[in-house]
Amino acid sequence: MKVHIIDDWFDTLRRLPCFEKLKGHDVTIWNDHVENIPDLSRRIGDAEALVLFRERTKITRELLDRLPNLKMISQRGVYPHIDVPACTDNDVLLCSNMPTGSTNFAAAELTWALIMAGMRDLPRQMDSVKSGHWQAGVGKTLRGRRLGLYGYGRIAKAVASYARAFGMEVVWWASDKGREKAKADGETLATSRQDFFAQSDVVSVHLRLKPETQGAVTAEDLACMRSDALFVNTSRAGLVQQGALLDALIRGRPGMAAVDVFEKEPLNDPADPLLSHPNLIATPHIGFVTEDEFDIQFADIFDQINAYAEHAPIHMINPEVWNG
Repeated sequence: MKVHIIDDWFDTLRRLPCFEKLKGHDVTIWNDHVENIPDLSRRIGDAEALVLFRERTKITRELLDRLPNLKMISQRGVYPHIDVPACTDNDVLLCSNMPTGSTNFAAAELTWALIMAGMRDLPRQMDSVKSGHWQAGVGKTLRGRRLGLYGYGRIAKAVASYARAFGMEVVWWASDKGREKAKADGETLATSRQDFFAQSDVVSVHLRLKPETQGAVTAEDLACMRSDALFVNTSRAGLVQQGALLDALIRGRPGMAAVDVFEKEPLNDPADPLLSHPNLIATPHIGFVTEDEFDIQFADIFDQINAYAEHAPIHMINPEVWNG
């Protein structure tokens, strides 16, 4: 099959062990990001299979209508960036493995790194010493402080294990179902949503972005946080009410935020009001960007391509397209 892989910004995939799975296919890898639909459609116009790097490119009806050769899209995880009805209307099969038993430790580790960076104010300390000013202020010890985890899933549980190793108290908030599971597991729940945000030294969000979680963290939630608290988001920007985080930082509650995700990505404007805020620590959506995690995820993606080529597709999201 003619396979096009888009948004492999650092030409990483061809060096991974899983890339061997594409042996025998005609593979084209694009190392830059193109948003203009006419340009993108010309670039990938002969693709029979399209491989996505998570949500880096939106797959819209307008784009799909310009790709008459496309037979399948292969990716992994949730797919809010893909117009599934448009895929179906264009006879494009979407395959996406939705793993239930594995933990993205890369994302959990980055979350912990951002918590450490925020509580010890590491970016400011590093800038200070590199510019010849030595220390820039006083950080906070994690032991004895409270970590609030919003969302009772695998990544949050991994973060909780790191927090306990550092001597932190862990409290939870989640959906009704999530809180029931946490309670059954003997975990500590916040007495209320307001107390969860108000009494945590650090709040970290770990939810899947779907219609019912869009804007789950509101301006009112953030306003409950203390002026010396840290808000962390390595999940999705859409989980926070649009514009609420910037407004909260301007008002000083919470006092600092550390995020790996933005409403518009890639975000290349250093003057962006949120990105340039002095109390924001930012990383460029690298929660899943490790060689180890890529090899896990793209092994699944390439397996989906091979299964389709063998007329036995797996992980079908719109199986009504498949006619054998």
